[in-house]
Amino acid sequence: MRPASIAVHCQALKMVHAPVRDVHMPETQVPEKIKERLYPVVLDLFSSQDFHQVNMREISRRTGLSSSTLYRYYRSKEAMVFAILEDKISLISDGVQEHIKGLESAREMIRKSFWITFDFYDNNPGVAVTAFITVPMRTWMQTPGYRSESTKDIITQIIEHGKARGEILPDVTASQALDLYYMFCYRQIHKWYFHGRKWKLVDAIPRFFDLFWRAVSGD
Repeated sequence: MRPASIAVHCQALKMVHAPVRDVHMPETQVPEKIKERLYPVVLDLFSSQDFHQVNMREISRRTGLSSSTLYRYYRSKEAMVFAILEDKISLISDGVQEHIKGLESAREMIRKSFWITFDFYDNNPGVAVTAFITVPMRTWMQTPGYRSESTKDIITQIIEHGKARGEILPDVTASQALDLYYMFCYRQIHKWYFHGRKWKLVDAIPRFFDLFWRAVSGD
């Protein structure tokens, strides 16, 4: 499958696997003007404080949005932060799809996927800290937004593309590649945070990418 076909196929799959709405999703479509005031404050609060220290009252005070306005769109602070994370993180898969267009090498596609992911978090550290450090994972895992299929679909198509080109070992599964992908993402973000965010995440890619590639290519 050629890269252009991958992008089209991934977009179709993303639409098919779009998460159903549940109690953690916004009650109604949130206007962009509300998002512009809300998102930066919520991500700042949740990335700088313990999850349980943040409350809707503080969010209301910091944004200037009334509590009734906030509850019109979100049932709880959990619903709010999970919806915001899903909205922001979805931009990563969109960026990956755009940047792998025209690439033939599966190795370069995967490297570009890491780069787009880490560059996004470098430019949106509040999203990285909130998603990987702050939120209660058990609760987030129960929401459809946590089980987004877009990244899985992209990695699956890249792996199949790489197999067809003889770049990737035939017995490597998409699930195994995805496990490795997330393992390196989680580990690098945790290290970055633990050490006080002293470096850019994209600068860590050369330290682990060759190991990742050897695992899937056998080279």
